[in-house]
Amino acid sequence: MNKATAAAGTSLLSPTDHTLVLIDFQSQMAFATHTIDISALRNNAALIAKGAAGFKVPVVLTTVAEKSFSGPMFPELPAIFPGQTVFDRTSMNTWEDQPVIDEINRIGKHRLVLAGLWTSVCIVGPALSAIDQGFEVYVVTDACGDVSVEAHERAVTRMVQAGAVPITAVQYLLELQRDWARSATYDLTTGIARDHAGGYGIGIQYAKTMFGAQEGGH
Repeated sequence: MNKATAAAGTSLLSPTDHTLVLIDFQSQMAFATHTIDISALRNNAALIAKGAAGFKVPVVLTTVAEKSFSGPMFPELPAIFPGQTVFDRTSMNTWEDQPVIDEINRIGKHRLVLAGLWTSVCIVGPALSAIDQGFEVYVVTDACGDVSVEAHERAVTRMVQAGAVPITAVQYLLELQRDWARSATYDLTTGIARDHAGGYGIGIQYAKTMFGAQEGGH
């Protein structure tokens, strides 16, 4: 019989075990995205970016054909990471761009979390390529989008079949925190959730304002 211990499973994400790669959150890509409202997409992208920044997760920012076709990255992302290099590519597959790969290798994390546009091209490419090279890949599916529901869903299915793990934006944030007794990041996590986590965030605002609630107690 197995004996339970009070310890997290190794497949759960922690702030120190992965790199977040934000791919092609750009104007031209967003115009043709029809699987998620663009306001919701921008909100979810900002949520995971603020979570990564607050928990000091290494982040790679990348665009495709920024000057010649696809336009600038959503403005909230460089604002969250001021002064950070944005790697602009010609390849649709981020994993075929040497400067990006050099940065992945410099950071040196075996686990990657991906989000961006479009799911079926710019997320599938690096996800399958990284898995093929022995990396563990997680995909924030509600911080991705595509030209049709069919394209997005088939892409997610394809990545899952190859071994990628689908997660959501709020799940990503709360998995980084994991324990409300971790006081150093408590205000960070609840603050991001309050601003970006929809009804859950409004609930946090209500509970704290009305009766000073805090999740860390018993």
